[in-house]
Amino acid sequence: MKLKHLLLSILFTFTFFTNVAVANGHAGATAAPMTQEELIAQEKENYNPKSVTGLITAFFHTTGIDAIINPIEGLKNAHGIEVSTFAQSWGRVIMFLIIFVLFYLAIGKGFEPLLLLPIAFGGLLANIPIADMAAPGHMLGIIYEMGIANEFFPLLIFMGVGAMTDFGPLLSNPKTALLGGAAQFGIFGSLVGAAALSQYTDLVDFTLQQSSAISIIGGADGPTSIFIASALAPEMLGAIAVAAYSYMALVPVIQPPIMRALTTKEERVIVMKTTRKVNRLEKLVFPIVVIMMIALILPDAAPLMGSFAFGNFAKESGVVDRLSNEMQNSLINIVTIFLGFGVGMTLQADKFLVAETMGIMVIGLLAFSAGTAAGVLMAKAMNKFSKEPINPLIGAAGVSAVPMAARVVSKVGSEEKPGNILLMHAMGPNVAGVIGSAVAAGVLLSIFK
Repeated sequence: MKLKHLLLSILFTFTFFTNVAVANGHAGATAAPMTQEELIAQEKENYNPKSVTGLITAFFHTTGIDAIINPIEGLKNAHGIEVSTFAQSWGRVIMFLIIFVLFYLAIGKGFEPLLLLPIAFGGLLANIPIADMAAPGHMLGIIYEMGIANEFFPLLIFMGVGAMTDFGPLLSNPKTALLGGAAQFGIFGSLVGAAALSQYTDLVDFTLQQSSAISIIGGADGPTSIFIASALAPEMLGAIAVAAYSYMALVPVIQPPIMRALTTKEERVIVMKTTRKVNRLEKLVFPIVVIMMIALILPDAAPLMGSFAFGNFAKESGVVDRLSNEMQNSLINIVTIFLGFGVGMTLQADKFLVAETMGIMVIGLLAFSAGTAAGVLMAKAMNKFSKEPINPLIGAAGVSAVPMAARVVSKVGSEEKPGNILLMHAMGPNVAGVIGSAVAAGVLLSIFK
């Protein structure tokens, strides 16, 4: 019986593969390649003779010049949204000029070149007519879907930032965390302001979600701004990202006047005492404590803080130096390129050249200024009640522009009193500001769940 079953199985298998082979043979016969003579005959049959002038004219219609000069009425982009004739013509020209300005700021002025440069170049590619590089399945479209639409790239950036962060200054003087929290006033203050302007005036028309995404600019945290914009207002991602990184780059210009206006000469020359040395165990335990607090109180902030804490934990563990070094160097550099290109894709004329963009820039500037001012005022109040003197200038470092804001504080402090080094004191609120902006992002995300 077993032999019979074996023979039947062999026969069945042989019959199956024979039928497949025959079918493939028929298909091959049907789709047999044409000979060279048949190809030439088919080409002559389909060829439509043109004069030299006709060939030049046909070529011109495939150029970007023709696409800009002769926009098509009712043209739709790859997402099925109609693009105005202005956006196809003068809009592209204006965007090219804006992008060239971004190139100048990144290269000539050194304003956040690591991200502003790829963002600008991504915008340049996205505005090339006909090529449609931002379409799904094309270069920029693939990059956008790969890590911007799903908010993955900002999380990888946060992982690298965590690996480069030292919590020592914050742990040695924990009360400076209050300054990082106070600086978040810029985020929530601008949220209320943007919502009020939208409701009671005709100047802007932002939804509450859009207002929330814009307000994060006040924290001067580029990756968090991109993360929130991708989740709450993807249509405004380009303008929000450009504003966030522009104001981060302008920290040395925006902050010093605010710092001087809100403090006296006597306050600016205060010398702070050297803080205690933080041991390795404290640095190792701190990111775990932060994650457990996030898990219990604000799980919506877990993606950002989880990435940030892992990067820092890997660094402080001392046993995975290869991973830590990769996060600080190769990983964050590669992701920065993709992040810049993905954000640059949204700098298309029909998305960027709208009235709301100007509103984003203005509200973002006010939010960042308000965050700086709140941090300085909190530091002034703490100095009044603290046993140890606190220089109010360090409150300006409460925004999460790491380490730019701390360096600016140290520079202003040394200008007021040569030899007064405030850098390490300012790094405490600066690091706290990173945590504060991530927590603020989690709060905003939880509101719209």
